[in-house]
Amino acid sequence: MILREIAKISAIEGLGGTHLAFLNKGLGLTMTPASLTQSLLDMEQVRADTPACEEVLHFNNAGSSLMPDEVYEAMQQVLHNERVYGGYEAERLAAGDLAAFYTEFAGLLNAEADEIAYVENATRAWDMAFYGLDLKPGDRVITHASEYASNYLAFLQQAKRKGFHIDLAPSDATGQIDVAALEALITPQTRLIAITHVPTQGGLVNPAEAVGALARQHGIFYLLDACQSVGQIDIDVQKIGCDVLTGTGRKFLRGPRGTGFLYVRREALEQIDPPFVDLHSALWTGADRYELAKGARRFENWESFVAGRVGLMAAVRYAQRMGLPAIEARVAQVADKLREALSDIPGVSLHDLGERKCGIVTFRKAGQDPVQMAATLREQRMNVSVSKLTSARLDLEPRDLPSLVRASVHYFNTEEEVARFVRAIDVIG
Repeated sequence: MILREIAKISAIEGLGGTHLAFLNKGLGLTMTPASLTQSLLDMEQVRADTPACEEVLHFNNAGSSLMPDEVYEAMQQVLHNERVYGGYEAERLAAGDLAAFYTEFAGLLNAEADEIAYVENATRAWDMAFYGLDLKPGDRVITHASEYASNYLAFLQQAKRKGFHIDLAPSDATGQIDVAALEALITPQTRLIAITHVPTQGGLVNPAEAVGALARQHGIFYLLDACQSVGQIDIDVQKIGCDVLTGTGRKFLRGPRGTGFLYVRREALEQIDPPFVDLHSALWTGADRYELAKGARRFENWESFVAGRVGLMAAVRYAQRMGLPAIEARVAQVADKLREALSDIPGVSLHDLGERKCGIVTFRKAGQDPVQMAATLREQRMNVSVSKLTSARLDLEPRDLPSLVRASVHYFNTEEEVARFVRAIDVIG
């Protein structure tokens, strides 16, 4: 218990990868973040649970992570039952796991089960909330330059349709959202604050809790895109204070593609009119009447990928067993080692913003095209991604960054992999 509390403190403060020691005078115990996370995560077992670790060096967890065996096996069981018994029958056999989806996610986020919905992906989950808000001409929406491209495109579309205004909160000296400046933007017409917790294009972690406190203080609806943070950061929706939080299964949660989730605070439900309904999200109570489903399930569809839902549930269960505080500390530790090692390579420049950084590490190497670098690494069975201007125009364009190599680590990655990756970057070109 004591170690878990220390891990939680280290994760919350963003100290997982520093050389600070945690001293417990009562026990006479001094632990570095490295020894701390090793004591909480059995790395040998974690990597054994992930056979792909033996095949590839996977630094693309912000794109799509590697599944643990038990996630794959949970999905395989559903698919087997579909093949043998049929889809409807397989769904009935999976009823217990489908119900556990809501309780597992509630435990992960410190929410209630009826505040959780399964949605096909993170963007559609975000859309279900945003497009359901009753925004009117003259209303104002506050966001930040780190906002995800799909979200900002939705702002532009709905602003054109409905006539509301988009206000961009400035960044502070570190590049994260400036909370004081955000408050100065608030007017009586401000209806929504919508930000991305961790952007797709870098390791920045926006101060979501500080924004939440401000939103509550002013009675403004708060929508948080946590697509890149859930699974690598210990998320507590009560502490954050958001009305809606959205995310995906395929990234740091290590679940399957084509899966996502939506959290909607009970008290915020009636502020969102689902953009569309079907016979699952609403009950047809008369020829000209219907009632929305109770809780967040009013945002779901009747038809869904049952094996994916079960797989995502299994991924959340696995993450909770590992412990999110320990995961967060370990990810920060590995990412910091990677940044430090990359910074020693001539010609390499790091480009992560923010006072606090996470497991996403972005960089360039002088004279090298990031797309070609990613292809070269892939030939060596090293997976990375590339962040491009079109995915983050408000952030990358002012910094004159057309593209970046994005290496995103997870807790199953090792120091040896960091060293091997850095050697590969050193010899490119």
